[in-house]
Amino acid sequence: MSRNLVRKLFHVESVLAILAASLGALTLVWPDWIEALTGVDPDAHDGSAEWLIVTALFVVAAASALLARRHHALAARAISTATASGLEM
Repeated sequence: MSRNLVRKLFHVESVLAILAASLGALTLVWPDWIEALTGVDPDAHDGSAEWLIVTALFVVAAASALLARRHHALAARAISTATASGLEM
């Protein structure tokens, strides 16, 4: 993978992780924000949809954070390899 692609993936995955975690936290604090925003109440206020959304958002946040960490490590390894071999990135 090219360095630019790894850098772009890292940034996209980092933003996605932050956004998903923030929305998950918002849903924990204010469970009815989705109903307030859309006007749709799929679970008739029993909270099951909110728990499903919180779980999904935190799974997405964790997966994105792990992928961002992996791509950050790949980029760091590529830089250190290039530096050690005398190549300039």
